[in-house]
Amino acid sequence: MTGTRPEYAAPPQFYYNADEARKYLSNSHLVETQTRLAQRALELASPVSPPGTPGEPLLFLDVGCGTGLSGDVLTDAGHHWVGVDVSEFMLTVAVERDVDGDAVQLDMGAGLPFRIGVFDGAISVSALQWLCNADRTEHEPRRRLRQFFTTLYASLRKGARAALQFYPSGEAQIGMILEQARVAGFSGGLLVDYPHSTRAKKFYLALRAGPPEPGDGSLQPLEEDTEGNVAIDFQRRRQRRCRNRAGATHSTREYIERKKQRQARQGKAVRPPSKYSGRRRSGRAF
Repeated sequence: MTGTRPEYAAPPQFYYNADEARKYLSNSHLVETQTRLAQRALELASPVSPPGTPGEPLLFLDVGCGTGLSGDVLTDAGHHWVGVDVSEFMLTVAVERDVDGDAVQLDMGAGLPFRIGVFDGAISVSALQWLCNADRTEHEPRRRLRQFFTTLYASLRKGARAALQFYPSGEAQIGMILEQARVAGFSGGLLVDYPHSTRAKKFYLALRAGPPEPGDGSLQPLEEDTEGNVAIDFQRRRQRRCRNRAGATHSTREYIERKKQRQARQGKAVRPPSKYSGRRRSGRAF
């Protein structure tokens, strides 16, 4: 990454001004990246065995929802969601886009004012690192992280999962975040996709509200090593992804059609459907 990190340039409510918020409509690469990160976060936050009937819609919390791009992913998956963000401009764009979720303007470092156990899961894309930066004299990162994780834990039902994608500035920041999540009562750890790639590497904090389920190795407790540092657990969880794909309720073609219909309602140029829509290209490497 080149240039100054956004959280060092200005507080989020000022950095994400009207011009910056509009980029989330006009910059196709940014939209694609945010959507992909949200899809991965939803995969990590989805319960292995959803309560009730399989395929039942769940209620998710979207932390740092911005213009609602990650909320679109939740909507496309058939879920309901409530989003929070500190930027008035980003939320204004979300309203203009007519997103299906509800949005609340608030500072997540001040805590989440929701009922106990109201959410079935939580996701976040590119928001957590903002809590590690002191924008005001009274902003102490550890205290704000503790307040966030404590209230997030309270708002999740027992056993619910949270997947928070973020951009850490270094190992010390990762350790501080993991420590406060553990103190709040979460189990889980840090997952890194493409750990050997400088450009593609992505960090996700994969948490569970409470202790890990017996026999469930996908999320491990936050543990400390002999030197008192928080140990980071890197896991790919391929078996979990396979189970999710096998139990998917919607085909790729149906997802693409819904996405095109939504984009058409937003006035975007959409290619007409064809018999090749949703088909996997032959010879494609994964």
